[in-house]
Amino acid sequence: MDPFSHKGFSSAGWLWSNVRARPLRTALSVAAIGLQVVLVLLVVGLSSGVVSEWGKRVEGVGADLLVQPPNSSIFFAISTTVMQESAGERMEKLPEVDAVAPVMVVADSRSLDMIYGIDYARFTALSKGFLFHQGRPLEKADDLLVDDIKAHSRKLSVGDRINLIGREFTVAGIVAHGKGARFFIPLATAQEMAGTEKRVSMFYVRSMGDTEKARQALVKLLPGHRIRSMAEFLTLMNSSNLPELKPFIRAMVAVGVTISFLVVLLTMHTMVLERTREIGILKAMGASRTDIVVQLVSETLVMAALGIVLGLGVTFGIKGILLRAVPTLTVLISAEWVARSIALALAATIAGAIYPALRASSYDPVDALAYE
Repeated sequence: MDPFSHKGFSSAGWLWSNVRARPLRTALSVAAIGLQVVLVLLVVGLSSGVVSEWGKRVEGVGADLLVQPPNSSIFFAISTTVMQESAGERMEKLPEVDAVAPVMVVADSRSLDMIYGIDYARFTALSKGFLFHQGRPLEKADDLLVDDIKAHSRKLSVGDRINLIGREFTVAGIVAHGKGARFFIPLATAQEMAGTEKRVSMFYVRSMGDTEKARQALVKLLPGHRIRSMAEFLTLMNSSNLPELKPFIRAMVAVGVTISFLVVLLTMHTMVLERTREIGILKAMGASRTDIVVQLVSETLVMAALGIVLGLGVTFGIKGILLRAVPTLTVLISAEWVARSIALALAATIAGAIYPALRASSYDPVDALAYE
């Protein structure tokens, strides 16, 4: 029901006229609210997308189990390389284990690309091996395999030279994506570059069929190590389970909410000061304190709705652009986080409008009408 309808004027008409009367100020408020929505969705979408896509690639290796050093992160680039390569031979002797592949994970600090150092024969034994689009397997110390998505984004072909981690490699083959990393080099080369001879970051293990039985056998063989089934690993692969990302996500969400709150607070405070006489007239005509608060908050919610629509449109537009421009970058925007971003925008907007609205509703009509 229109709260002012029984007093002889339309609150809806007053609301829309005030929104249109100050187009620049309204546009700034709408942009700030939209910025909050974009910031929340893109930060969460990028972190969730990268982690989810990484989990799918790890699953594509073909292993049932993942063996890592004690206290290691589920995000391999952060893990410390402390496992002896010889542990793989001990694991292979277990009757519950079918195949073991040692992997040395190194990261290029310039491009942030994650690179797998692999024993080619043992790594490909985990599944049906690589699907080659072009080229051949790893044979030489400076050979490099690159997946098709990364090859397309960096315009690489077989025979090209590429610098990774301060060393020149030759592209020996281009393979289908989905086997863990996007770059693969010989295990010995990765160990030499990292200065970790006979040590590896982790082992991929394929069981004889009973994954849990194999896991229990590995736990007894390597007490204290992190030994997860691939099913367990995949359930952990989301941004909320990565302690390294949580503070960053929370900080970005807080920044977005703070921007919206401050801009709306400033806008509404200035607007109330400018419309002091107008508010006095409304109160003289019989508008109650509740009527004034509802009207001003409603006006703010209109700006919030416009800002949310703008933010969602910009977010999905950026997602489409990134999909074309950077195909290796995945943005995962879930319905849950869309709802959260809308709720946060509304909360910040209402919080910024409440104080000015309450202040306006407390004006004495006589003093307000005399305000210059």
